[in-house]
Amino acid sequence: MAKDSGRPARIVVAGAGMIGRAHIERILAEPEARLVGIVDVSAEAEAKATVLGVPFRVDLTGMLEETRPDGVVIALPNQMHFAAGMAGVRARVAMLMEKPVCETVEQALELARASEESGVPVLVGHHRRHSPILRRAKEILASGRLGKMTAVNALCWLLKPADYFEGRNSWRREAGGGPVMINLIHVIDDLRNLCGEIAEVQAMTSNAARGFAVEDTAGVILRFANGAIGTVTLSDTAAGPWSWELTAGENAAYPRTEESCYFIAGTEGSLSVPRLEFWHHGAGGHWWTPIEAERCGVGVEESDPLVGQMRHFCDVARGKARPLLDARGGAQTLRVTQAVLEAAGRGPACSAGPCGE
Repeated sequence: MAKDSGRPARIVVAGAGMIGRAHIERILAEPEARLVGIVDVSAEAEAKATVLGVPFRVDLTGMLEETRPDGVVIALPNQMHFAAGMAGVRARVAMLMEKPVCETVEQALELARASEESGVPVLVGHHRRHSPILRRAKEILASGRLGKMTAVNALCWLLKPADYFEGRNSWRREAGGGPVMINLIHVIDDLRNLCGEIAEVQAMTSNAARGFAVEDTAGVILRFANGAIGTVTLSDTAAGPWSWELTAGENAAYPRTEESCYFIAGTEGSLSVPRLEFWHHGAGGHWWTPIEAERCGVGVEESDPLVGQMRHFCDVARGKARPLLDARGGAQTLRVTQAVLEAAGRGPACSAGPCGE
């Protein structure tokens, strides 16, 4: 169906929780977007729709039939993503699907096939794909300055407060509510974006810090398709400055540090992200010769990736662009992330306990 690219994209938001409200704010601030409806079940969301003067409904299908929007943001609970996505396909409405694209890889692949066969685009909400910092990092890596990629190290150390797990958020104490599916999935997508596909996963998890049913800490080893080996440590009980949220400065809700959280090594040099420092020994150099750093981040704009994502989605909804990360790409990020939990569930390959006499 032909799209009218000469007017703002008419967008419905399904799910008015924390991330849904963030999308609503960006739609309202974006000249290329127009909010035309909110789908939710809460009285608070209905009141918000009333204040904004837009339709409110509790069912997505009915809203899509009533408003015939150009696009719909799906920010519903994970277990509702697949049904909502298929409703979007049937209504032939472009979707911005929050991560994870679906609850299971099988559902994600079915949605991807439906999207491809119908021509209805699905943009998956891994918003860091729209980060100017990661865009520059990807350019540096693509330039070949690092030589052959050999090693990757990523840190995601967060300290979440007690009330993050209380009241209506008590689901975060249970399987699926831990930092692997909430936080690590973003790191996995970042590493896929920067370093290429991930071919193999080994992992261990622990819940020793809080004692909840779900993990609070994880250690992961990745083998990339290009042969590089990566390590990731994740903890939402760690007081430290090394996470994307604290180092990138892209979300004002978090205090900013001057650290990096990703380190990518090659035979000719290494790159730290988000500081974008390129370390190298110079031509023919090695560990006995001087090493120096070049700052490669000069001129990189500071902007909110969620704003960039919304602008991109407006273009996708109006038929002017293809999704930067589609449902099949989102399914692969989900596959790798779920593989971390599966690998951890299998247990260690061998004991590393105390040696005998």
